[in-house]
Amino acid sequence: MMKVSNMNIPVKAENNPKTFPAEIDTQKTSVFYGCRDPYILLYGGKYYFYRGMGSNGIGCAVSDDLENWTKPQTVFTVPENFHGIKDLFWAPECHYYKGNFYIFTSVFSGKYNHRTISVYRADNPLGPFTDIAEGCITPKDWDAIDGTLYVDDQGQPWMIFVHEWTSMPDHNGGMCAAKLSEDFTHFISEPVQLFLARDPEWATNGVTDGPYVFTQTDGKIGMIWSNGCKEGYCVGVAYSDGKIDGNWSQRKDLLYCRHLRPDFNTDGGHAMIFYDKSGKVVMPLHGPNGKYDGSTEHLQLFELEEKNGTIDIKCRYSL
Repeated sequence: MMKVSNMNIPVKAENNPKTFPAEIDTQKTSVFYGCRDPYILLYGGKYYFYRGMGSNGIGCAVSDDLENWTKPQTVFTVPENFHGIKDLFWAPECHYYKGNFYIFTSVFSGKYNHRTISVYRADNPLGPFTDIAEGCITPKDWDAIDGTLYVDDQGQPWMIFVHEWTSMPDHNGGMCAAKLSEDFTHFISEPVQLFLARDPEWATNGVTDGPYVFTQTDGKIGMIWSNGCKEGYCVGVAYSDGKIDGNWSQRKDLLYCRHLRPDFNTDGGHAMIFYDKSGKVVMPLHGPNGKYDGSTEHLQLFELEEKNGTIDIKCRYSL
């Protein structure tokens, strides 16, 4: 079985939300549920969809079926004298680790004058979450975004994240990894660069975006991530030669891009992977990236499978 973050989270009374949002949104997944950078967590038989809400903080919509969603409930409220001044709460991800839930998200910090990754903690997936890393866990002189979690075979947690192209030489973004402290408040190793945005043959931009790590049934560590190709925003696959901080290589063919298949009719990216209630492996992404043929950014779901030593899209996910 492929391994991804947040598989089989134990359900405990102390981790259950105290209240659930009640009002159902009029938008449904099947009718272009608007979003960027989707992130979905399954806990206790419910799906939690995290999204940045700008100056309104971070919200979470809840669903029983991946089709009908509640209106977002605020799970992190912007505190007074908050250091973030713009780009508030890009790509929030929520990860479970040893009894707590942690949100990784990005803001542009007025304190450090860079995009920084913050870590917020709560005892349940609906919070309220509190800042535990003083607003910046990444190097304070870097633009850094899109943090995600990987736990290695020794139980060591790592943050995989983007060294943004805006603060990289030649505007060539880098994918990085650093060991996390047990309480997720700081790095306990210097970040290691895994690969650069322009490494794959298909890449047209210097953007590294939306990393998400998985381990295949054969033990191979892989990562889905996004950049641009000739068809626009897309999802590629990279593989390590052993450990998370090993040597990485890029798969030549893309996992998702516009026109890769007849029904891939928009560009799209910033994907992640989760298991649904029935055990299917699901990859959400947002597409198009902006507007395309009158369509605006919305949630798209695909079913994944392991095939010929790699991963592939089996079909569009059936709701």
